[in-house]
Parts: sequence; structure tokens; C-alpha cells
Amino acid sequence: MLPITHHAQARLQQRGIPANVVENLLNFGRHTYDHRGGTILFFDHKARNQLSRQIASDSYKQIEPHLDIYAVLSSGGVIVTVGHRTQRIHRH
Repeated sequence: MLPITHHAQARLQQRGIPANVVENLLNFGRHTYDHRGGTILFFDHKARNQLSRQIASDSYKQIEPHLDIYAVLSSGGVIVTVGHRTQRIHRH
């Protein structure tokens, strides 16, 4: 997994996001730029389908409720924060 800030680690715990979901997000998630020098990673339909084909179905069913997350990466590749998506992320 990429380096993670103390802030992001605290948000993982506060928001109940399992670390293995973030790992899958890093491997399968789509990205867009946040226009502040960072990158937003998230699961879109294509990424979810790809993930469901790559891991066991029972594992996918366990993490599926957590796939509405996003992560923000700094330009240096450090995970700055993570959270639950409440709005659509527009890709540019």
C-alpha cells in the first residue's frame, strides 16, 4: 500500500473503512484530477465489475457495501484522505 498520512489513517478508523478496500481501490479504482495537484481515486461501474471478476465472490460480497469510497492522493503518491462518496465524481 502507498504511504498514508496520519489524517488519512484517522479517517479510515473514524469512517469504518477497511484497509483491504483501500488496497483494492488503489489496484482497480478509476482516477480523476482534483485541480489542486492531487488525484481522486474511486470505484465506478467498470472498476466494480473488474474487481468482482478478479476476487472471489464471497470476498466481493463482504466488501461491496464499502465500495462507495474515495481516496485523495497527493502529487507525491501519498494517501491524504479517504471518505464515503455522497456525490457523483465528475471525470474531466
